[in-house]
Amino acid sequence: MIKKIKSAGQVFLFTIVLPFFISDTLLAQEIRWVDDIVADSLQDGVTFKLCNTEAQIIQYFNNGKGAEYLGGKPAIDSLFFTSYHKVHTDISGMIRIRFVVNCLGETGRFRLLSADSNYQPVVFPDAVNSQLMQITKSMNCWQTKLWKDVKIDYYQNLIFRIEQGQLTNIIV
Repeated sequence: MIKKIKSAGQVFLFTIVLPFFISDTLLAQEIRWVDDIVADSLQDGVTFKLCNTEAQIIQYFNNGKGAEYLGGKPAIDSLFFTSYHKVHTDISGMIRIRFVVNCLGETGRFRLLSADSNYQPVVFPDAVNSQLMQITKSMNCWQTKLWKDVKIDYYQNLIFRIEQGQLTNIIV
């Protein structure tokens, strides 16, 4: 279904802003999939390295094994539910942290995206975001993935359900 542009803001977005995004971002580095994480030395630092090329980073589900963390989902739940402390806020919704795991099990290129309970963009308090990001970055038991008998780099997502500042669920 094709949605018609209804507002001047949408016209501005599609005719003015989008071409700049395409020319500056997509042409600078080929984006293969929606949500590829482009390396940014200012945001990511310089210590994290891929084992293979950008074009070889696969999605975490491509080998059919899902998240591969030592101890599995129970270990992830235990880590977050014991480390995260409730923050006083009226905001509820979901926070997704997406990152890359390289062929050595090291992580980098962390990106956070959040939405309220109606799936509209929202900014959670920094105390929520920083806790989740800090715990995610501390996870050091990611397993390597094999693709055709070769260790590969892969994208991983963790999605956190937050109800008024309380962590209630983790989707891996």
